[in-house]
Amino acid sequence: MKYSYLTKQDLYLNLSVTYILDNIKLFILVLFIHTNMKKLKIAISLDKSLLAQIDSKVDGSIIRSRSQAIEFFLRKGLKETAIDTAVLLIKGEHQPILLREFKKESLIKKQIEFFYNNNIKILYIVTQHTSNINTLLLEIEGMPINIKIIEKEAKGNADALLALKNTLKNSFIVMSGDTYNNFNLIRMIKKHLELDRLSTIGLMSIDKPSKYGNVILDGDLIIDFKEKPKIATSNIVNAGIYIFKPEVFELFDNVHSLERDLFPKLAKIKQLVGFFTHGEYVHFT
Repeated sequence: MKYSYLTKQDLYLNLSVTYILDNIKLFILVLFIHTNMKKLKIAISLDKSLLAQIDSKVDGSIIRSRSQAIEFFLRKGLKETAIDTAVLLIKGEHQPILLREFKKESLIKKQIEFFYNNNIKILYIVTQHTSNINTLLLEIEGMPINIKIIEKEAKGNADALLALKNTLKNSFIVMSGDTYNNFNLIRMIKKHLELDRLSTIGLMSIDKPSKYGNVILDGDLIIDFKEKPKIATSNIVNAGIYIFKPEVFELFDNVHSLERDLFPKLAKIKQLVGFFTHGEYVHFT
């Protein structure tokens, strides 16, 4: 078997990849490449306690070796940064809310700032065509993330979201356009990926819950969801921000409203996780 080695200068390129796994950094130095293999051979320097944790995951069946365990957890960790797309749902009649001054800027600019600060790179705004569209386009011009406006006549916000069914291939964020949220969205994303359910929704506790979607929790799972009930069963309510897996679209038959139709269905099959945002929330309608 023949090997082809890199030059000494290339070999010691000091290629270091820093990756957080359980808050411990892995430093990877590429030593040599076997040109006839699909995978690269590497040598890894690890903290002793971290190595012990990795070895404890080798079960001989699903994870059969130390190298397989390391690859598995690297892939899992990298996946945690994979949610970079958000959707803002706004009725055409509510577009002036996006242009309203809020904290010395327009609301839409503050919403975009929130997404940008939480590593969102693509934002879809799903709405209807109105006389405000051109003003909205001018307002979002030059923003630091890629923004696309999708115009769709819809019977409800779930129907509007359905316009992106063939576009959204990975987990994505959805936020109601008439709300402002400011909290650690990255933590919510992490919880969504760890619990691996179809949807995670932002929650908060308030004194007058009947004006909001009302939630009953069993641990992290939402086991009952009622949209604006006459009599609230708890003080825990919907904060208007959600994370979905793309597979959720399979449940969209006869679903027009996320809150009235989809969330009760997800709660029933134990596919709805709750996350307390513990941040700033403003509802404008």
